[in-house]
Amino acid sequence: MPSYALLRSFECAARHESFTQAAEELHLTQSAVSRQVKELEDMMGATLFRRVGRRVVLTESGRRFAADLAIDLENLRQSVVRAIAVGERISTLRIGILPTFASRW
Repeated sequence: MPSYALLRSFECAARHESFTQAAEELHLTQSAVSRQVKELEDMMGATLFRRVGRRVVLTESGRRFAADLAIDLENLRQSVVRAIAVGERISTLRIGILPTFASRW
């Protein structure tokens, strides 16, 4: 299974049809988004974007995957919102993260 980060990068790049705009939205570099999309393509064994000069254009399989993924990510977001609403009575949120990430946050 691809990681959430790979799926999120692809979905954002597909929505904008731009690695640069996706990078701005995700607070990543353009090359990071490009590498993540390439990694996803390699994992899936399918070309999701055609590189046309400095632009990217979704392939037909990329377009179908993006549509399905957008629905799935929205369902996931709604599940998290519902879980948070149920747990509203608890005022503490505990998050497990790597120490290097925490120190730079």
